[in-house]
Amino acid sequence: MGIVAGLDSSSGYTHVVVCDADTGAVLREGYAPHPVEEKSSEADPQAWLLSLGEAAADGLLDEVAAIGVSAQQHGLVTLDAGGNQVRPALLGNDKRAQVAAADLVEALGGKQAWAEAVGAVPSAPQPLAKLGWLKRHEPQNARRIASVMQPHDWLVWQLLGRPARRTTDRGAASGTGYWSAATGSYRPDLVELALGHRAVLPEVLGPSDTAGTTPEGLLISAGTGETMAAAFGLGVAVGDAVVSLGASGSVMAVHHEALADSSGMITSFADATGMHLPVVHTSNAVRALRGTAELLGVDSLEELSALALKSTPGASGLVLLPYLEGERTPWLPHTAGTLCGLRRESMKPEHLARAAFEGMLCSLADAMDVLRARGVQVRRVFLLGAAAELPAVRAMAPILLGTQVVVPQPAQYAALGAARQAAWALGVAQGTLSPHDPPAWQGAVAQVLEPGEELPVGNAVRQQYRASRDQIHPEAFGPGQ
Repeated sequence: MGIVAGLDSSSGYTHVVVCDADTGAVLREGYAPHPVEEKSSEADPQAWLLSLGEAAADGLLDEVAAIGVSAQQHGLVTLDAGGNQVRPALLGNDKRAQVAAADLVEALGGKQAWAEAVGAVPSAPQPLAKLGWLKRHEPQNARRIASVMQPHDWLVWQLLGRPARRTTDRGAASGTGYWSAATGSYRPDLVELALGHRAVLPEVLGPSDTAGTTPEGLLISAGTGETMAAAFGLGVAVGDAVVSLGASGSVMAVHHEALADSSGMITSFADATGMHLPVVHTSNAVRALRGTAELLGVDSLEELSALALKSTPGASGLVLLPYLEGERTPWLPHTAGTLCGLRRESMKPEHLARAAFEGMLCSLADAMDVLRARGVQVRRVFLLGAAAELPAVRAMAPILLGTQVVVPQPAQYAALGAARQAAWALGVAQGTLSPHDPPAWQGAVAQVLEPGEELPVGNAVRQQYRASRDQIHPEAFGPGQ
């Protein structure tokens, strides 16, 4: 088919991969940081274009026939009637809209009403809540807003020369709070509820659709959000879950339908293939490991891992409930972490180190159980994040998550997913691919870990964790979870 490129514009950088459209082999790459503070909650979108230009310099895109765009999620770009920016973009890490989100929940009649409307309960990161915040705190700006976009939508629009037609995709739209993955349609009345008036929303494209073609003949695919692009780049399918180990954690899985959830624990995204990506987040993952390392005076997570492996499964009865910054799953926003099972024999550094790893993984297993309780199949887990390289994580994850664990080799999976989408759109345009079947690129190079005969040991550790969890927080989960 030719050569394609995928660009990923994350919160801090732009990464571009150029790939063979038939095989997915990476031919060359480019990288550039964004000229903004990484922890800022606002950004000038022009900075994303500057970063893209730097990442794609020196002929990186020569001979490329199609580009796919992946970008940070939950950002909000507001435009006036002339297509000019009303104000700097609000980014996904902006927490100022928490009150606006709560007000929106109440305004529509509660969590169940939102679950039925769009499959998820409003939260601060969503563009919908940001619109509510703007209405309250920047009313003059709010009144000027004529249309809204997300970062990937805006980048695609810019690459195409700012045409009258503005587009997005199912994946990005499903994170807005005003598009339903179940019905495949917008709820413009919810935009009006938040903003005070209706705004023009981008057209939602299908997974293999083309957003447009540049004057030079370069095809631009629909693009998508980083989460969806990374899943597509990894090659996950039904039966697969992805567990991400950052400071916080998440579990997402491929499912055949959208999951409406009034508890607020499940966010039902659409994916980049026509399926769905229900996601459950935890507030605490690697931050529990780093806190334990500081408490024990250990200099690195590698040393903490080695110390943990000197202990035995169950950490001599020590259990750490890692709810250090409150928790989203279960919904305990104002709680704190708890250390249970302190006895003289358990008061050793290696047992606390192991309890931290077991607590983190058991908490993520709880999140996975939320999905399983809704009928989501999990036969294999992809484990992502730098902490996935730690020997203690690799030793404990298969037996505590209760399934085969795949640790992919580190790569730019969001950019690869964007490139694969570009190859799909190009193939459909050329008549060489079906709009229902993406290109069959080689999957991620990975190490496969099996629970083996130690699965009963993992079950016992999880039962010990559940007993402590349910004693301290009996309201956390319903019966049987």
